[in-house]
This record gives sequence, structure tokens and C-alpha cells, in this order.
Amino acid sequence: MALYNKLIVITAPSGAGKTSITRHLLKTFPQLAFSISAATREPRNYETNGVDYYFIPLEEFKARIKKKEFAEWEMVYEGKYYGTLKSELQRIWNNNQVPLLDIDVKGAIHVQQQYPKSLLTLFIEPPSIEELKKRLESRGTETAESLQARVNKAAYELSFKDHFDKCILNDDFKRACAEAETIVQEFLEIASSPRSSQ
Repeated sequence: MALYNKLIVITAPSGAGKTSITRHLLKTFPQLAFSISAATREPRNYETNGVDYYFIPLEEFKARIKKKEFAEWEMVYEGKYYGTLKSELQRIWNNNQVPLLDIDVKGAIHVQQQYPKSLLTLFIEPPSIEELKKRLESRGTETAESLQARVNKAAYELSFKDHFDKCILNDDFKRACAEAETIVQEFLEIASSPRSSQ
């Protein structure tokens, strides 16, 4: 049970590639399990409740905040809340796996504060804000206004990159995945060594 209570957090500005790198790590390491975030927004047509997110009505989400049921939560955009339920982390630990969290920068900082000794944090850095803007535009899901809001938020979030254990520049996806793999492998080896469970 040496992996119990260990956590890996991947964070980045929107569009930097953290979700793609997260998927790669989940395929590579059977010890990892995706930590499903809770969200108050409506599901997109390809999303499934309990698989992509736990979609929770706003009032219920606020009630759960008051009951301290979240390891972290944020109002990421006006009126849209996201968070990590403590029960979700427990579900994964009970399965003797390590939760892999794909969350925004503020959320990652909150998790760091709550679980300082058992955590690996990776920040995925885009090649530039201009490249990030192009990636977001290519998704075709943003209005001009929401695109600008995401770009402004990304520029702000980049200023926090030194708060995390490792920063991976995603200018070449294969290389970024390989770098993330090496870092995670090392963390899991240390986590499962007999000494770390004492």
C-alpha cells in the first residue's frame, strides 16, 4: 500500500496540451487512475457524466463546498465551478492506484497546500502565448470574447510555472510525453519503495 495517498497533478493554461499528456501517461502507467473532476457547466454532446466529469448543479456544488467535500475547487470562469472531490481521490486510493489530476493552475496550488508531502506537480508550458491562441482558435469552440479571456488567463497562469515541481515545455509533443514519462516513473518508483512507506 505504499502508493496510498500519493497524488500526481498536471496543470497548464488551457490549450497547452495537458489533457493529451495526461492521456499518454494513463496509457503508459497502470498504477495511475484519472481523477474525474466535478463541474457545474452543461455536458458537451460527447461527454458522459461520471466518465469525463461529474456534472453537478450549481446549488449542490456550493452546498458541497460548505461541507468541505472538495480537495480543491475554483470558479474558473464567471459562474462556472470546477473541483476535485475528496471522495474521488479516496475511490482511487481504495483501488491502490495513484490519482492523476488534470486541473487548472489555481486548483493545483490548492492541492499542493493540502497534500504537500505526497505530491508530484507538473506544469505544461506552451511554446508561446501566440501558439496557444492558435491552438485554442483551431478547436472552433470559442467566441472572440471567450478566446481573449482564455488567452489573458493563460498569460497570468504562466507566471506561476515556478511554483511546481517540474516544468515541461510542450513545443514537441513526443518529447514532452517522454519527459513526463521519465518524471512520473521516478516518482512512482520512489513512492513504492519500502522506505517511503515507513
